[in-house]
Amino acid sequence: MPPSARRELAEFLRSRRRQVDPRQAGLPTGGARRTPGLRREEVALLSGVSHTWYTWLEQGREIRPSRQVVEALARTLRMSPAEREYVLRLAGHAGTTPEAAAHGMPAHVQRLVDALGSSPAYVITASWSIVGWNAAYERLYPGVAAAPAVDRNLLWLVFTDPAVRALLGDWSTDSRRFLTQFRAEMGPRLADPDVVDLVSRLEAASPHFRAGWASHDVDRFSSGERRFEHPEVGTLLLEHHQLTPADAPGLQLVVYTAAEGSDAADKLARLTG
Repeated sequence: MPPSARRELAEFLRSRRRQVDPRQAGLPTGGARRTPGLRREEVALLSGVSHTWYTWLEQGREIRPSRQVVEALARTLRMSPAEREYVLRLAGHAGTTPEAAAHGMPAHVQRLVDALGSSPAYVITASWSIVGWNAAYERLYPGVAAAPAVDRNLLWLVFTDPAVRALLGDWSTDSRRFLTQFRAEMGPRLADPDVVDLVSRLEAASPHFRAGWASHDVDRFSSGERRFEHPEVGTLLLEHHQLTPADAPGLQLVVYTAAEGSDAADKLARLTG
């Protein structure tokens, strides 16, 4: 594992260990505990590893746990599916991360986005830089075209652009969701210069981001209904979908479609007409 992944794995394990209720792990709760959660020796015992070895793991030493051990730790620490996937990736057991696309994207991907008509859509790289969008998305969020290229990053805009804050139906919850999904994707690449620079800038610019990043919380993307508050057409209920082109694995295509049973289709038609 690269040093950055070892450090992140160590910090993540510590943060999850402190969140586990000993009673959930079947441990006696008599006596005072100086710190919340499980002790290192308890995690080691429940996971079938030595206390010393687990301590080294939390210290970020140069060791690589097997997939079987990572799975055992995930069970002991009662990790969610997204957290389990995250630690597997950090430990090098879940494949590789696609390389980020260059500053631009294939013309055929742009044509696909344009063909989506009144459904807002945009394209991001592996580091969440926005490299393409259609007219419907620009009508939903005009700021995407006005943003300088260096700041045209989805996470940066979510946490720093007041227009995005007003557009998102529940900014506090929505921004947290974006942050946890970003961290889940970036785990093995936290030492990449572009990721380091983005995180550093966001920590300086947003206390909300800084607090969320320090939590080490992760989650994975799931399609679902999102609410937007647009200044021209009012509330929009849209389904959020994410796709990866088979011939451009470093890109993600994000599409919003009208939620079933809502008036969003008519509003999108008005917005883009």
